[in-house]
Amino acid sequence: MNGVGPPLVTPFTEDGAVDHTSLRDLVSWVEQRGVDFLVPCGSNSEAELMTADERSAVIETVTEAANVPVLAGTGSPGYHETLSATEDAADIGADAALVVTPFYYDHDQSALAEYYRRLADAASIPIYLYSVPAYTNTKLEPSTVGDLARHPNIAGMKDSSGDISEFIRIVRRTREADFDAMIGSGGVFAQALSAGANGGVLALANIAPEASAAIYQEHAENPTTARELNAEFVELNQAITAEHGVPGLKYSMRARGAPAGYSRIPHQPPSDAERSHLESLLDVVGETVT
Repeated sequence: MNGVGPPLVTPFTEDGAVDHTSLRDLVSWVEQRGVDFLVPCGSNSEAELMTADERSAVIETVTEAANVPVLAGTGSPGYHETLSATEDAADIGADAALVVTPFYYDHDQSALAEYYRRLADAASIPIYLYSVPAYTNTKLEPSTVGDLARHPNIAGMKDSSGDISEFIRIVRRTREADFDAMIGSGGVFAQALSAGANGGVLALANIAPEASAAIYQEHAENPTTARELNAEFVELNQAITAEHGVPGLKYSMRARGAPAGYSRIPHQPPSDAERSHLESLLDVVGETVT
């Protein structure tokens, strides 16, 4: 996986059902705007609010509709559930599996490494590590990632720590391996590319796929211009991630005409003040992609 991949939101109807028609339309919407791969059933997909059967159905809809590779989120706290979901995703046609660190219980680095090795040994598609400490309170240390990168079926990582120095340490420890180091923080995408990232799995790519793709493409020719473009989106990225979360992201996407649907409870719709804040930031999308 290289380039830009949105952690694709899952459109729900207002009463909370998965809207597969809108999901298919959303796949087309982001693909037409330049993304390189798709990531269903990640954090921004509200995967933890879906049943295992719903996740599988979402991945199936995305793989059927997609014309680009699919990196399917299959991670759960337990090994057996994750392996089952990974094999289901493989059978459906996903190209690889994005596996979040086991959470709920407190696991040390040796336990995390053994979990991923056993999963990679058993899985029939490549495994991508996923470290998102803000949600799981668990972090894969760079030394652990470096060791796991030598496994022939561990193909890469999404690092959502937001810490560029930690990301650089990961890149340095994996540069001798065939390993895709990807950033999960849209606010520092260009900086991560300069640090050696292969690409990014960015919430920002749900709402501004054109700009996300432009940052990636521009970086190959002019990293300074790419950083300047990225800087234009820092406030919007902050708003749709740290401040207003998935409901704010989906509201902003709908404001752009994207078939994002609604969020599932316990998420709540943005307040009037939150909507005003989000709307005040959306002009940057039009200004930078025209």
